[in-house]
Amino acid sequence: MKIYIRPQAFQAISFDLDDTLYDNRPIIIQAESELQTFLHQAYPKSAKWQLADWRRLKLALFRESPELRHDTTVARLTMLERGLLQLGYDAQTAKAGAKAGLEHFVKYRSHFKVSTEVIELLAQLKQKYRLIGITNGNVDHQRIGLEGLFEFVLHPGHGYKQKPSAEMFVLAAEKLGLPLASILHIGDSAKSDVYGARRAGCQAVWLNPGFGVIDKSSAYGMLPHIEISSVQQLRQLL
Repeated sequence: MKIYIRPQAFQAISFDLDDTLYDNRPIIIQAESELQTFLHQAYPKSAKWQLADWRRLKLALFRESPELRHDTTVARLTMLERGLLQLGYDAQTAKAGAKAGLEHFVKYRSHFKVSTEVIELLAQLKQKYRLIGITNGNVDHQRIGLEGLFEFVLHPGHGYKQKPSAEMFVLAAEKLGLPLASILHIGDSAKSDVYGARRAGCQAVWLNPGFGVIDKSSAYGMLPHIEISSVQQLRQLL
């Protein structure tokens, strides 16, 4: 653990979820694979496309409608519908296929459990601090074992921009009834979590597997209050 800025008293801890409380990469890879299998079977024309083709379409949609970046669920639904249209399906079929495809992806997106060690850590922290989640993703925290540990989890969308925008941090403070400085945010992204939290007025802990390597440019020059290499080091807050 490294302390760059001495933390002040805080009453709540907010957690990023993906790649902070669990490794999200294999989960997304599996969900993407299951979605491709479903599409190829239910909508055979989609066999012409592989994952790279869908990613190119998503990037094109982001250029066309930048606001889609702030709602991963709507972005995927829009991508699926547009893709099926481009593959030659009629509007009604594309709309139904997009909905079915999204439901299939979401099923596997949250098809895992957070480790027992992390659950135990959160339960201990909950005895001393108020816990919430602030994530840019769309995982269902109740399905992955976090039900009852967080007061609430905020996701982008519905008018709220993703981190590093300050919007979800501000909303969290309002819902908690606390000043922003009383929230300690913990996450793996120097940009989204460190810069985002500090820009909003929260305190920040950076979970950095490459401990000791600070890329100031990626966080717009803002240091975290604390840097850790493992989420288990948060036991020192107890």
